[in-house]
Amino acid sequence: MKITEKVNGKNILIWGYGKEGKSTEQFLKKFCEPLSVTAYEGKIEDIDDEKYDIIVKSPGISYFTKDPRFTSQTALFLEQFRDRVIGVTGTKGKSTTASMIYEVLAAEFGEKVVLLGNIGVPCLDCYEQMTEDTIAVFEMSCHQLADLQVSPHIAVFLNIFEEHLDYYGTFENYFGAKCNIAKYQKDGDILLIGAEVPGVESAAGRVTFTMPPEGKYELFSPALCNQYNADIAYYVATECFGISGEKVRTCLKEFKGLSHRLEFVGCVDGVDYYDDSISTIPEATINAARSIPNVHTILVGGMDRGIHYDKLISYIEEREDLLFVLMYATGKRIYQALDRKDNVVLVETLKEAVEVAKEKTPKGRSCVMSPAAASYGYFENFMERGKAYVNYIYTFSK
Repeated sequence: MKITEKVNGKNILIWGYGKEGKSTEQFLKKFCEPLSVTAYEGKIEDIDDEKYDIIVKSPGISYFTKDPRFTSQTALFLEQFRDRVIGVTGTKGKSTTASMIYEVLAAEFGEKVVLLGNIGVPCLDCYEQMTEDTIAVFEMSCHQLADLQVSPHIAVFLNIFEEHLDYYGTFENYFGAKCNIAKYQKDGDILLIGAEVPGVESAAGRVTFTMPPEGKYELFSPALCNQYNADIAYYVATECFGISGEKVRTCLKEFKGLSHRLEFVGCVDGVDYYDDSISTIPEATINAARSIPNVHTILVGGMDRGIHYDKLISYIEEREDLLFVLMYATGKRIYQALDRKDNVVLVETLKEAVEVAKEKTPKGRSCVMSPAAASYGYFENFMERGKAYVNYIYTFSK
């Protein structure tokens, strides 16, 4: 159903007036003829929902209902364009994988490919670009998926780990939100899914992925997980769109990666520094430690959202050859749970952690900030945390 047909002549409430809420307002003004449009940022209890035919909820608002009047920008977009959408989700890797898919398809089809969604571009900002043959590569967060009742034609479900428990309460609720990327697929659709993602229902044809052999693809990034991401991008390009494997491999080789994702900061005072600020779960930190050959020091810690750290605690105790500098709430929690602390230093802040790293990391080795925790409460977001880390590195240089 076309979005314009759904909203024209209706009283619309935009609930949440951040980047996506403002995008929705601009879209309605430019392309639609609603009876009224009201923006609102308060609580559900103060909404007189009888006044509105449609309530467009922003993804950051934790409210779940089966009331058909509630929708989202993502739902509106998919209701019209789902047949031309490649949706990408997973706890980790979705931005990189979506970007890889976009790059290889754009190299073949040019402006007929758009990259949107959780990557930072509200989907309705691309409405005017959606011609009859436009392909939309849509990075989809759990929040964008939570209330959907329509799924994209091609769905990519990379992986699933504990995350966002402060928002969903339980892992089951979080996983259920993610599953909506495939739940409403149809016969003839495609689901590309990680072998370790259990129990996902879909009517689509299913292709299962495991970690490919190390070095299968020549990539700019050293992160081992990017071999997996590249394998999926390669399949989408060659099997779904018929692009030559040689062309795809060349494009993947040229892909420079995204900021704050095991990003090489530079060699300062003889030490290589990497920024992995996007790391918000233990598995990401372990992957970072395994991806950098000469790693010595790892900075860990941030906001405590109640996820389990057993894997990381065991890894810290096993890796006596590495130095772990723990900070903030999760750093303290991990420190208290460790039986052996010979290779651990506990500090209060990221600034202090970088000071310790400067002092203790030998020349010729590497230091990586891979926090295994959210930035909130200490920084505005993971980007600000990454920038602060880089700033401290150069501030404390000799």
